[in-house]
Amino acid sequence: MDNITLIGMPGSGKSTIGVLLAKALGFQFVDVDLLIQEREGALLQEILDSQGTQAFLEAEERAVLSLDCRHTVISPGGSAVCREKAARHLGALGLMVYLNVPLEELLRRIRNMSQRGIAMEPGQTLADVLAYRDPLYRKYADLIVDCPPGQPLDQTVQLVRTALRERGG
Repeated sequence: MDNITLIGMPGSGKSTIGVLLAKALGFQFVDVDLLIQEREGALLQEILDSQGTQAFLEAEERAVLSLDCRHTVISPGGSAVCREKAARHLGALGLMVYLNVPLEELLRRIRNMSQRGIAMEPGQTLADVLAYRDPLYRKYADLIVDCPPGQPLDQTVQLVRTALRERGG
């Protein structure tokens, strides 16, 4: 197994689960949001506020396309699947696992929506973003792991590991 990319909505636990999964597998970990901030010299929300959603998606796509790694758990931003080239690159790097978290749980987890750096247009709600992205996550995912509300992180990591094992990874 080369790489594992965790995809899903903001608040789905991609970064937190990614670190724990990488430790459990003896893999490296890459958080694409941090890579974007480093490359652009600005926080995600600053990029969105000053340049807009499309410029943010372009910066995210450039960061994703720059990835060249092995034995790594990758946590891209939730919007990485919005650019086909980026999504296909992540798929070429290894297995993509969709952390499917219900909207109610996402709303509970995300408390700082306006500072979180979420690529969404003015007037859009998290429900709108989920409705648009869920079919994309499902399209690109090799595996879907359902994450019920209140599920402990270690249990989610175990579900991902079990799904990977069953897949033959």
